[in-house]
Amino acid sequence: MYGEHLKQFRQQAGLTQQQLADQLFKSRSAISKIENNEQEIGIGTFKDWAILTNSEIQAAMILFGADIFAQATQVLSLVPAFIRFSFFI
Repeated sequence: MYGEHLKQFRQQAGLTQQQLADQLFKSRSAISKIENNEQEIGIGTFKDWAILTNSEIQAAMILFGADIFAQATQVLSLVPAFIRFSFFI
Protein backbone atom coordinates (compact mmCIF):
# COMPACT_ATOMS: atom_id res chain seq x y z
CA MET A 1 0.00 0.00 0.00
CA TYR A 2 2.78 2.46 0.92
CA GLY A 3 5.54 0.67 -0.95
CA GLU A 4 5.84 2.93 -3.98
CA HIS A 5 5.96 6.04 -1.79
CA LEU A 6 8.58 4.54 0.48
CA LYS A 7 10.66 3.55 -2.52
CA GLN A 8 10.48 7.13 -3.81
CA PHE A 9 11.53 8.46 -0.41
CA ARG A 10 14.55 6.13 -0.41
CA GLN A 11 15.54 6.97 -3.97
CA GLN A 12 15.19 10.72 -3.41
CA ALA A 13 17.46 10.38 -0.39
CA GLY A 14 20.04 8.67 -2.62
CA LEU A 15 20.03 5.47 -0.58
CA THR A 16 20.27 1.93 -1.88
CA GLN A 17 18.04 -0.73 -0.43
CA GLN A 18 21.05 -2.16 1.40
CA GLN A 19 22.04 1.21 2.90
CA LEU A 20 18.52 1.79 4.18
CA ALA A 21 18.26 -1.79 5.42
CA ASP A 22 21.46 -1.35 7.44
CA GLN A 23 20.15 1.85 9.03
CA LEU A 24 16.77 0.27 9.85
CA PHE A 25 18.34 -3.00 11.09
CA LYS A 26 16.40 -4.92 8.44
CA SER A 27 17.48 -7.18 5.61
CA ARG A 28 17.70 -5.86 2.06
CA SER A 29 15.09 -8.47 1.19
CA ALA A 30 12.69 -6.99 3.77
CA ILE A 31 13.14 -3.52 2.26
CA SER A 32 12.44 -4.91 -1.21
CA LYS A 33 9.30 -6.70 0.01
CA ILE A 34 8.03 -3.54 1.72
CA GLU A 35 8.62 -1.47 -1.41
CA ASN A 36 6.78 -4.07 -3.50
CA ASN A 37 3.87 -4.26 -1.02
CA GLU A 38 4.65 -7.88 -0.28
CA GLN A 39 5.28 -7.22 3.40
CA GLU A 40 3.53 -4.92 5.86
CA ILE A 41 5.54 -2.17 7.52
CA GLY A 42 5.21 -1.36 11.19
CA ILE A 43 4.49 2.21 12.23
CA GLY A 44 7.87 2.47 13.98
CA THR A 45 9.73 1.39 10.86
CA PHE A 46 7.57 3.71 8.75
CA LYS A 47 8.50 6.61 11.03
CA ASP A 48 12.20 5.73 11.01
CA TRP A 49 12.16 5.33 7.21
CA ALA A 50 10.62 8.79 6.84
CA ILE A 51 13.19 10.34 9.19
CA LEU A 52 16.16 8.62 7.54
CA THR A 53 15.01 9.76 4.11
CA ASN A 54 14.04 13.27 5.28
CA SER A 55 10.46 12.67 4.14
CA GLU A 56 8.51 13.33 7.32
CA ILE A 57 6.04 15.77 5.77
CA GLN A 58 5.29 13.52 2.81
CA ALA A 59 4.90 10.55 5.15
CA ALA A 60 2.43 12.49 7.30
CA MET A 61 0.43 13.37 4.21
CA ILE A 62 0.26 9.68 3.31
CA LEU A 63 -0.76 8.60 6.81
CA PHE A 64 -3.32 11.31 7.42
CA GLY A 65 -4.46 11.83 3.87
CA ALA A 66 -3.98 14.84 1.66
CA ASP A 67 -7.56 15.96 2.35
CA ILE A 68 -6.63 16.95 5.89
CA PHE A 69 -3.79 19.07 4.60
CA ALA A 70 -6.02 20.65 1.95
CA GLN A 71 -8.54 21.56 4.65
CA ALA A 72 -5.79 22.95 6.89
CA THR A 73 -4.52 25.05 4.00
CA GLN A 74 -8.01 26.47 3.47
CA VAL A 75 -8.35 27.33 7.15
CA LEU A 76 -4.92 28.95 7.24
CA SER A 77 -5.80 31.04 4.21
CA LEU A 78 -8.64 32.57 6.27
CA VAL A 79 -6.38 33.64 9.16
CA PRO A 80 -5.27 36.97 7.61
CA ALA A 81 -8.91 37.89 6.89
CA PHE A 82 -9.86 36.98 10.47
CA ILE A 83 -7.05 39.15 11.85
CA ARG A 84 -8.16 42.11 9.71
CA PHE A 85 -11.76 41.58 10.81
CA SER A 86 -10.80 41.44 14.49
CA PHE A 87 -9.33 44.93 14.29
CA PHE A 88 -12.76 46.31 13.44
CA ILE A 89 -14.49 44.76 16.44
